[in-house]
Amino acid sequence: MNEKPNKRAAALAGLTEEPIELGDTENASYPEETHFRHWRWHFDDSEICWLLLDKQDSSTNTLSEEVMVELRDVLTEIEEYAPQALILRSSKKNGFIAGADIDDFDGVDSSTEIVESIEAGLSVFDSLENFSVPTVSMIHGFCLGGGLELALSCHYRVARDDAAFGYPEVLLGLHPGLGGTWRTLRHMPAAEAMTMMLTGRTMSAKKARRAGLVDAVVPERHMRAAALRLISVKPDNKNPGKLAKFQTLGPVRSVLAGQMKKKTAQKVRPEHYPAPFALIDLWKKHGNDHEAMRLEESKSFGRLIAGETAQNLVRVFHLRERLKERAKETQHNVSHVHVVGAGTMGGDIAAWCAANGFLVTLEDRSSKLIGPAIGRATELFKRKLKDESKIRSAHDRLIPDTEGYGLSKADLIIEAVPEDLDIKRSVYEHVESRIKDGAMLATNTSSIQLERLSALLKAPERFVGLHFFNPVARMPLVEVVTHGALDPNERNRAMAFALAIDKLPLPVRSAPGFLVNRALTPYLLEALACYDEGIAPEVIDAAAQAFGMPMGPIELADQIGLDVCLHVARVLSMESDLAFPDVPAWFTEKVAQGEIGKKAGRGLYEYKDGKPQKKKAKTGDIPADLADRLILPLLNSTIACLRENVVEDPDTADAGIIFGTGFAPFHGGPLHYCRTRGVDNVIQSLRRLRGKHGPRFTPDKGWPLMSTF
Repeated sequence: MNEKPNKRAAALAGLTEEPIELGDTENASYPEETHFRHWRWHFDDSEICWLLLDKQDSSTNTLSEEVMVELRDVLTEIEEYAPQALILRSSKKNGFIAGADIDDFDGVDSSTEIVESIEAGLSVFDSLENFSVPTVSMIHGFCLGGGLELALSCHYRVARDDAAFGYPEVLLGLHPGLGGTWRTLRHMPAAEAMTMMLTGRTMSAKKARRAGLVDAVVPERHMRAAALRLISVKPDNKNPGKLAKFQTLGPVRSVLAGQMKKKTAQKVRPEHYPAPFALIDLWKKHGNDHEAMRLEESKSFGRLIAGETAQNLVRVFHLRERLKERAKETQHNVSHVHVVGAGTMGGDIAAWCAANGFLVTLEDRSSKLIGPAIGRATELFKRKLKDESKIRSAHDRLIPDTEGYGLSKADLIIEAVPEDLDIKRSVYEHVESRIKDGAMLATNTSSIQLERLSALLKAPERFVGLHFFNPVARMPLVEVVTHGALDPNERNRAMAFALAIDKLPLPVRSAPGFLVNRALTPYLLEALACYDEGIAPEVIDAAAQAFGMPMGPIELADQIGLDVCLHVARVLSMESDLAFPDVPAWFTEKVAQGEIGKKAGRGLYEYKDGKPQKKKAKTGDIPADLADRLILPLLNSTIACLRENVVEDPDTADAGIIFGTGFAPFHGGPLHYCRTRGVDNVIQSLRRLRGKHGPRFTPDKGWPLMSTF
C-alpha cells in the first residue's frame, strides 16, 4: 500500500469536512489481490479504511448469506493492513441496509439449520464489534432489521438527518435474530427498545439520537467530520443511564412484560402471531443477562422462522413485491391528476394523490361540496407528512376546481361520482369535451362492469378502472380493472401510477364485483344471515377474529358503509351467478333511515368517538361451525373468480384478498389456506353446510382448478 500524506490531525480537529459522495471511490487505494462482489474498500489520506456495501444485481442492500460471508472475509483482510479506523457505509443512494435477504427464509423447516446460520452471522458481527480499531457505521436512509443489527455491532453510529431505524421482523412473524434484542438494550431503555421491536415502527434519526441508538445526527456534508470526531474522542456510548438500568431489574421486567403482553394481546393473538409474545418472554427471562439473551434469541428465532406463521408471512411479503414489480414495467407519465367528485372516496383519493407528490385538481359542483374533502385532506397531511413545510406543499398541490379547468391539463382524470349509470354518462360527456390528447380516464366504480361504462365513451382504449378501497389512506390495494377495448399500455400506465401513489396495483378483469367485492360480499351477507337468526354481532365478529381476521364482518360492514354493502349486494345479485342469502328487510330499512355505519355514528353497532360499542363475546358462546360458515363462502367465491379468469392465478387472488379485505395474513391467503387445510376438506365442509343451511354453500365448479396450479 502506498504511503499517503497524513492529514489525520487536521481531520480530527474538524478542519476537513469534504463530503463523501455515495458510490464515489475516486483516488481509492485497493490491494490488487482483493476481489469481492458486494463489498469495496479503500484507504483515505488519514489511513482510515472506508468499507462500502454495494450489493450487486440489487437496487437495495440486504444481508444475504453471500454478503455476510464476504463481510467476514473482508474484515479479516482489512485488519491485516492495520488501518487507523474503519468507517462502514452503503453505496446505495436509497439507504443503508434494508435487513436480511427475505429469499433466504423461503422453505426453511429446520430450526437447527437456521440457528447454525444465525451463529455464523453473529460471529461476523462479533468480529466487527471486536475490531482492533474504532469502527463507525455511517447511515443514511433506511437502516432496518439486520442492517440495524450490523450498525449496532460497530463502536459508533453517525446518522444523516433523513435516516430511519427499525426492526420490521415482527411483520414477518419474527423478532430480531442477529443480536438485535440484546445489542439494542445496551443503548436504549427497555420499554422504548421493546416498543420498537414489538410494533415494527421506524424511528427517526433525531429520536434515535435522543434514545441513545446513534451518536450523532448531521447533514450529509458533516458526516465525515462527525465520524472522525467519534474516532478521536471515543466516547462511552454503552451506558444507557439510570432508567435503562432500573428497567433491567427482575421485578420491574416482570411488571413491564405483563403490560406489554396485555397491550399486544389487544391487537393480535399468540396462537396466530407468536413472535411478539416470544420476544416479551425472552426479555422477561433474560433481560439482565446479555449472554443468556444472545443464546436464547437464536433459539427463539429458529423456532419462529421454521413455523407456519413466519413462512406464510414471508409468502405474503413476496406477494406484495410481485405486485410492485409488475407495475415497474412502464412509465406512468402522470404529473397532474384531476378528480371528478369530491365525496368521501373522490376527496380522499385526491388528497392521497396530493400527499404523494402529484398536482391535483378536485372538481365538484360547488365549493360547499369540496370543503369537507379539503378538511379531511388537512388531517391526512398532518398524519402522513408531519413536517409543516411538507404539509403546506401538499395543500398547495390540492386545488379546488368547481369549473373543471383542470380537465384540459390533466394527464389522468379519475371519476368518483355515485354508482349511477346516468350520472356517469353525464360526467363522461363533460370529460370528453375537454380531455387532452393522450390523457387517461379512470373510474373508481366498485361494482359496475367496465364494458357498460366504456360503451359510453369515444375513446374506450384509454379508459381503465382504478378501484380504491375505503378508507383510502389505510387500504393498500387498488384494483386495476381491464376490459376488452383497453389498450394494454394504458393498463400498464395505470398500474405504474398506482404504485407511484404508494398503492399495490392488482390487475383484474371486469366482472361483477371484480375480485375483492365479489369475494367479500358472500362473507358479509352470511354474517347478516347469522345476525338475522339471533346470533349476537359480537359473537359473529369474535368467530371471524378467532379464525384470524383483523376485524369481524359486522364491524367491517359498518366500516365500509351499509349503504355501499347494500348497493354491491344488489348489483351482484342481478349480474352474477353468486348464491347468497337474501338481504334482510330490516337491513334495507336501516339503510333507508340513514343508519349506515361508522360514518353515520350508528349502523349494526352504535359508535362513540369512532369506536363500536361492543359487549365482550365469550369463547363458549361461539357455535362450532360459525367460522366455517363465514369464511368458506369467501373461499368459494374466490375460486369462482379464478374459474372466470377475473384474476390470472391463485397467487394474484391471494394477494388481492389479503390486501383488499385484510384476510388473515398469517394464513398466507385464502387459496393457500385451502391447500394447507386440504381442498377435499374444504369441499366436504361446504357440502355439510349446504345440507344444514341451503344451496348457497354448494362448492363452486372451479375447485378442481386447484390441482392444476
